[in-house]
Amino acid sequence: MNVFFMILKLDKTNNQEEKRMKRIIFLTGVIAVIVVGGQMVYAAENSVLTGRDIAIAVDNRPDGDERKNNLTMTLVNKRGRKRIREIISYSKEYGRDSKSIMVFKAPADVKGTGFLQFDYDDPKKDDDKWLYMPALRKTRRISGAGKNDYFMGSDFTYDDMGNRNIDEDIFQLLKEEEREGNKCWVLQAVSKDKDYMYSKKISWINKDNLMPIYVEYYGRQGRLLKTLHILEIKQVDGFWTIMKMKMENKVRKHSTILEFSDVQYNQDLKDSLFRINTLERGRIR
Repeated sequence: MNVFFMILKLDKTNNQEEKRMKRIIFLTGVIAVIVVGGQMVYAAENSVLTGRDIAIAVDNRPDGDERKNNLTMTLVNKRGRKRIREIISYSKEYGRDSKSIMVFKAPADVKGTGFLQFDYDDPKKDDDKWLYMPALRKTRRISGAGKNDYFMGSDFTYDDMGNRNIDEDIFQLLKEEEREGNKCWVLQAVSKDKDYMYSKKISWINKDNLMPIYVEYYGRQGRLLKTLHILEIKQVDGFWTIMKMKMENKVRKHSTILEFSDVQYNQDLKDSLFRINTLERGRIR
């Protein structure tokens, strides 16, 4: 699920047995418990954890199979001027794949605009993304270079809004350090695709709940492009949930704040919700 639904699940693993086991890392005293490839591995605290171990554990953090939430998107330009947008969104997992849909409810100039995404775990299969624009009564498929475009004036690209298979990146544990009072792993992800828009991403992962609290995005020339700051996390229905986040674009001097409300998990969502004709008819409530 994408950043607007199940925020920053780093990757999706390609092994069904791993997925089913729901690997979680527990750090208790001097013992780290890691489930890798369906096997329990016990390691002393000083033993070396790989970046991939941590990425797998983050990916398999329990997060529910379905989710509904309201979303307030605040766009802030370099002069401090704000534009506020209200959105409703839904998402549902289908095994290792997922589908998500969102519709803008306000203001009037974007009302009815919708976005539908099918997120596939198979790294050889491109995700499907569609944007419906009511003023044109037209649905546009997002593909190719268009995935690097910014979504609806925000600082999230269409690519940012999707998941990446764990085998698409090379992970490295850079260090362990404290950030904002949280003990974190600092995890680097480098794409195996040399043409990918980011040369690397560096994430600070909270050891206590496997949630990212800060992410840096670097361009192809090694320049810091964006930072993502997780401002509020809480448990909803037993699931750790990001409630507020800020993406700051260092190049555009622009930022996007996302605030989530009325978050509901496992709502028995109908499959018919995730269709292009549903998007175009505007029947999402």
